[in-house]
Amino acid sequence: MSTVWIILTGALVASACGIVGCFLVLRKMAMIGDAISHSVLPGIVIAFLISGSRDSLFMLLGAAALGLITVFLIQLFHQSGVQSDASIGVVFTALFAVGVLLVSMYTRSIDLDLDCVLYGEIAYVPWNTIQLAGVDIGPKAVWGVGLALMLSVLVISIFYKQLKICSFDPAMAAAVGIPVALFHYLLMGLVSVSTVASFESVGAILVVGMLVVPPATAYLLTDKLSRMIIYSVIIGCCSSALGYYVALVLDASIAGSMISIAGGLFLLALLFSPSNGVILRNFKQRRMIQKV
Repeated sequence: MSTVWIILTGALVASACGIVGCFLVLRKMAMIGDAISHSVLPGIVIAFLISGSRDSLFMLLGAAALGLITVFLIQLFHQSGVQSDASIGVVFTALFAVGVLLVSMYTRSIDLDLDCVLYGEIAYVPWNTIQLAGVDIGPKAVWGVGLALMLSVLVISIFYKQLKICSFDPAMAAAVGIPVALFHYLLMGLVSVSTVASFESVGAILVVGMLVVPPATAYLLTDKLSRMIIYSVIIGCCSSALGYYVALVLDASIAGSMISIAGGLFLLALLFSPSNGVILRNFKQRRMIQKV
């Protein structure tokens, strides 16, 4: 049964991250998830100092709040003229440094850092369960990531047209009266919720990898956003299942194996994609030269 829970959790993370990741790839903000993973440390420390508890709920609330602040600051700096990648780098390094200072100043005698409160391991998912009225209703990660996935699907389904236009042509979206800034923060909020909900249980490598690699692979396979989202989810789920069994055979990291499989699928798409594949594109160019 543990195998089912681990693969299911990986598939849910892949789906939740892959859906919002498609919009990040289109907006050239793919590494925002990595930025959030580092910048949430001050929120974790502040949540601990306020509550006096290492309870996961308080930690996640603090992390989620700092995740939203992170995306707000990145957008603010970008609108002020700073390049997008530079904005991401400045915000997450500065906030992470503040978190390190808070840890060293106020929690020296307490085991409180990113590894112990946020970076989880997917292999432990089946044993971290939720009890409801004395009944075990399944792993906490499945419920947490599942709710984040449902929220993303609901919001994106309702505002799909607006998010699509804002991602492809923000100027046109503003011209037709769509509040571009509002939908940007809405999308970034979904990214923050999805990543923070996943970090504690499955670890940062799996979350950041699923946020970037399957959407980037899907981007090579289609020019239609709806298909890109579907392909991203399928690629992520397949990577989770195959990666788990590869990890069993190699006796290696499960998260690392899942992302390695996703990376391998990306390489195949890069080489053999019908529309963007390097090999097929070179073959077509040679045939055109020969005809001339």
